[in-house]
Amino acid sequence: MTDRLRGNAAIVGVAEAGVGHVGGGVQPLDLMAEATRGALDDAGLRLSDVDALFTASSYYPMGALNVAEYLGIRPAYTDGTNVGGSSFIAHLGHAMAAVEAGRCEVALICYGSTQRSDGGLVTIAEPSPYERDFRPRLPLSAYALAAARHMHEYGTTREQLAGVAVAAREWARLNPAAYARDPLTVADVLESRMISSPLTLLDCCLVTDGAAAVVVTRADRAADSPKPGVFVLGAGEAHWHRTISQMPDLTVTAAADSGARAFAMAGLGPSDMDLLMLYDAFTVNTVLFLEDLGFCAKGEGGPFVESGAIRPGGTLPVNTNGGGLSYGHPGMYGMFLIVEAVRQLRGEAGARQVPGPQTALVHGNGGVLSHQATAVLGTAATL
Repeated sequence: MTDRLRGNAAIVGVAEAGVGHVGGGVQPLDLMAEATRGALDDAGLRLSDVDALFTASSYYPMGALNVAEYLGIRPAYTDGTNVGGSSFIAHLGHAMAAVEAGRCEVALICYGSTQRSDGGLVTIAEPSPYERDFRPRLPLSAYALAAARHMHEYGTTREQLAGVAVAAREWARLNPAAYARDPLTVADVLESRMISSPLTLLDCCLVTDGAAAVVVTRADRAADSPKPGVFVLGAGEAHWHRTISQMPDLTVTAAADSGARAFAMAGLGPSDMDLLMLYDAFTVNTVLFLEDLGFCAKGEGGPFVESGAIRPGGTLPVNTNGGGLSYGHPGMYGMFLIVEAVRQLRGEAGARQVPGPQTALVHGNGGVLSHQATAVLGTAATL
C-alpha cells in the first residue's frame, strides 16, 4: 500500500548564502535572511506567503522565535526541533506531515552560522560526566573511536578513509562555490596533522560560515512554481544514543533504521537512487552511512570508496557539491545536503551535474553519530 505522505509535498525553492568566510559584523540571522530571500525568489513566492517555520541553531536556544522576529513573520506552525546537524532533514519530514495535515501551505526551513568568522566551533554538545575525565576533544574524538573500531573489525584502512576526502575534493573542484578547491591526494590526507587518532586534519570537515533555506509546499502547488518541483517521496528518523560511550555498536549507526523507514515510505530501495548526499563531517561518516543505508554490506564501505565508485565518473555519485569536507561546513550541515540534491534533480549543477538523475537520497547526522535522518527525493517522473 502506498504511504499517504509519499510525494504530497514538494521543494520549490532553495538557496544558500555566505558559505566560506563573511567576516566580522555579520550575524547568523543576517545570513539566514539572505538565504530565505533567495529561496523564496527561487520559488516565486513572497515572505508573506510563509505560514510555517522550521529551524534549529547553535546560537539561539529559541531559534524559531529569533528567526521569525528577524524576518517579521507570524507563522501559524513552528517546529524548533534541534537534534544537531540532522535537524533539517528531520524538518523536511515534519513539514511533509504538516502539509498533509493542512497545518500549513508554505513551509520555510532555514539555518545559518558565522562560526568561522567567530573564530571556531560553536557547539551545543555538553560533555557527559561519565566521559569528562577522559578529556575527549568532542565531537572529533567520538568519530575517531568509530573509525578506529571500524578499522579493527573490518580491516578498513587509513587510505580508504582518505579516499573519501579525495572524492569530495574532486567534486568540489567542479563547483566554483566550494570553499576548498585545491588538488588533494590520499598522501596529503595521511600526512596532514593528526588531530585524534586515526583521523588527521584532512579527515575532518571544514569550519565555515554559511546559511541555507528551503521552501516546501503542497505537491499540487508545485506546478505554479517557476522551476520544477522536487518531491519528498520518503522520510525517516532514528536515534539510539546521545553520548558516544553509550553507542550500542561503534560500527553501526541508526541510519540503518532511518534509511529503512525512508525507503519504505518511498517504495524504493538503494538500487533506485541516482545520487547520494551524505553528512560527511568526518571521512568515517561516509563509509558508515554507505553501509548502514544499504549501498554496500557492512565492512565493505572502505573497499567501495577505494574502487572509485563515489568519485566523479563513478557508479554512485556522492556529495557532488564537495560535501562538508570541501564545499563548506557551518556547524550544522544538513540544509546544504537538501540544496545540492534539489539542484542536481533540476539539472542546475553545472560542471558537476550528474546526467539525468530522477532520485536522490539525503542523509543527515546529528550529535556524535547520535541522531540520523534520511529523505528520498524525486522528480515529477517518480510520482
